[in-house]
Amino acid sequence: MAVRHHFIDAPPDAVWAALADGSRYADWVVGTKRILREDPQWPQVGAEIRFEFGAGPLTFSDRTVVRVCEPPERLELEIKARIFGTVRMAFSLTAWGEGTLVIADEHPLTGLGTGLQGPPAELVLNLRNRLMLRNLDAVVQDKRRSPAVRV
Repeated sequence: MAVRHHFIDAPPDAVWAALADGSRYADWVVGTKRILREDPQWPQVGAEIRFEFGAGPLTFSDRTVVRVCEPPERLELEIKARIFGTVRMAFSLTAWGEGTLVIADEHPLTGLGTGLQGPPAELVLNLRNRLMLRNLDAVVQDKRRSPAVRV
């Protein structure tokens, strides 16, 4: 339903490292307030992150499950968001010169999102996904400036 692309001035391995760092998920996924639990196997297929999301004082908790993991080119997530439903979010990473072209493809699977299709819904999702990809870019650049050792 909503497809966005964004060029990140970093190689695919660096972008993949940001996607694969579950502890930084809330830093780039719009609406996520905090991580409640990160599966140590993230981003292997079946691994999940439990998170809290919402706006202002209204918060919910749910989870994201990895459905496809092909490092460093493809990651597909099933994001569950309680009453709002479930979406498939696919990330495709393509080397482009010295950087990476990231394509985010989001489609509702269940819930409210399946009934909200058309130009207004696409506009909202595209704005949200544009911000998400900018946030991901910032996480990639931050990790490149100060690489941390995961224990």
